[in-house]
Amino acid sequence: MPPQTPVDRPAASSACPCRSGAAFGECCGPYLSGRAAAPTAVQLMRSRYTAFAVGDAAYLLATWHPSTRPRTLELDPHITWRSLEIVRSERGGPLDRDGLVEFVARYVVDGERGAQSEVSRFVREDRWRYVDAVG
Repeated sequence: MPPQTPVDRPAASSACPCRSGAAFGECCGPYLSGRAAAPTAVQLMRSRYTAFAVGDAAYLLATWHPSTRPRTLELDPHITWRSLEIVRSERGGPLDRDGLVEFVARYVVDGERGAQSEVSRFVREDRWRYVDAVG
């Protein structure tokens, strides 16, 4: 299967899909483009949500820890991601080696609303990476 390419990437001046309140070009845009690495676990979580929202499977794979990363990732084109709420975080700062981020991501699929709640585990080695869901 050929790799998926990003779709519907916002303009730099548009609101970031992660709903941080910042423009895409100042929030998740630099991370998705590869110009910068997310400095915290929360920012990596926001950028990964944005990658789901715009269909950037390559970014999701690149920011997944090799020990748990799938070989391929096919995103469901029928899901429209609507909002991200960061519920809490533990550690995950620029000087930490690990962190947890609890979030709720809301979506619509086939006209039905849904939500994904998760406590995600992150590690920082050369950069922050998503490891897995806790519990």
